[in-house]
Amino acid sequence: MGKGLPPPPSSDIETGRTYKSHRRTPPPPPQHFSPPAPKPWFAWLVPLVFVANIVMFVLTMYINNCPAKTGADKCLFYDYLGRFSFHPIKDNPLLGPSFSTLKELGALDWKLVVESKQAWRLISCIWLHAGVIHLVANMMSLLFIGIRLEQEFGFFRIGLLYVLSGFGGSLMSALASAGRKQTISVGASGALFGLLGAMLSELITNWTNYANKCAALLTLVLIISLNLAVGFLPHVDNSAHIGGFISGFLVGFILLIRPQFGYVSRKHIPPGYEIKHKKPKHKCYQYLLWIIALVLLITGYATGLTRLFKGQTFESKPLSSLD
Repeated sequence: MGKGLPPPPSSDIETGRTYKSHRRTPPPPPQHFSPPAPKPWFAWLVPLVFVANIVMFVLTMYINNCPAKTGADKCLFYDYLGRFSFHPIKDNPLLGPSFSTLKELGALDWKLVVESKQAWRLISCIWLHAGVIHLVANMMSLLFIGIRLEQEFGFFRIGLLYVLSGFGGSLMSALASAGRKQTISVGASGALFGLLGAMLSELITNWTNYANKCAALLTLVLIISLNLAVGFLPHVDNSAHIGGFISGFLVGFILLIRPQFGYVSRKHIPPGYEIKHKKPKHKCYQYLLWIIALVLLITGYATGLTRLFKGQTFESKPLSSLD
């Protein structure tokens, strides 16, 4: 006859034991974990801006052509620089081109902006520099401040911050210079002060992420105060510094907001691990500062442009032409 299935072991019947399938259970989740530290961005935009400013200055000196305008005997370092030699000290103490060349290439001039409707000068002037001394001072600050910010926040946010701050500085400078229609203003100082202002607002809105809060705040305030004090020296347009700083300060609340300390993104949570008290990404005060800064920024730009093109100005002391 056919063979039947073998009976189960007698011991199992007698003892009532049952066999369980041997399935592997997942290992228990770790008791403590922390999300990986964010990788720093590769900083390429700030060095590109640095190179663009150098190239623009060389092009300015080429177009300026001091020997053809004033004569080779009056140009500084003509024997070494030729066409690229500097205008006499009495014309430009910062070792650079003539003011007429700067105006031709896009310097900020109240009369041309308001009466000739050349609003593009509010942006073009931040790419021009009055001389070697002016250029070196601004570019050293750009590399020192800008690269670190770009590594932390990326090229898009820092690039937008740089341009908006430069625009704000130019707008303030134009409003303050309406009573001195024969002056011009050039330089990236407004944009650079915007970076400093953004560093301060970033510290405030991301306060919970800093360990040594007071030390960081005092250091930053000291650096900002020293830079603003430079604005009271001759041949410096402090209105552009203030306008750029205020713009950057407001933009920083909008663009440089970070998740609060202790926040863990869902993609960093290990499988099987549940967080009982998960923190929200941002605190309520961060959203509040974001909204206030956005409203103030838009209102400030709109009001400033309206006053500028209506020919209105601020009550201010006469300032020089360089920032």
